[in-house]
Amino acid sequence: MEIFHRSVEMPREANVIIGQAHFIKTVEDIYEALVNSVPSIRFGVAFCEASGKCLVRSEGNDAELKQAAERMAQEIGAGHCFIVYMRDAYPINVLRALKDVPEVCSIYCATANPVEVVIAQTGQGRGILGVIDGASPQGIEAAADIQWRKDLLRRISYKLA
Repeated sequence: MEIFHRSVEMPREANVIIGQAHFIKTVEDIYEALVNSVPSIRFGVAFCEASGKCLVRSEGNDAELKQAAERMAQEIGAGHCFIVYMRDAYPINVLRALKDVPEVCSIYCATANPVEVVIAQTGQGRGILGVIDGASPQGIEAAADIQWRKDLLRRISYKLA
């Protein structure tokens, strides 16, 4: 077995969600989950089919993000993985709906941080072992950091005043 990693391409001002699913209709059901959660969302989704023709299946309403998802799915090349690139919404707005998609088995990450995907390759194919999402902690938050976090959440309307 070979273990390696791939850096995830991050389109400008985009978030990424990487997960695993299990059926050919995954891209269509993820499309519906996303637009039903945030009608104004811009996104592209790609899914690596793991049997039959083993194609990268894709959908989306933003050509740039759809093409980026296709490229990244092909680069990772792990059976049944999916990649969603999105703008005009945050992962927190869509994760519940994605987790409710019957084909979705797991979510590896949902972030705007730099991401690396750790991949194993055998004679059968590739699988995602995990992700490295952002950087390592540099310390414990102090009182000023707590206040900054609370202020940020209220400023972007995720918490009440």
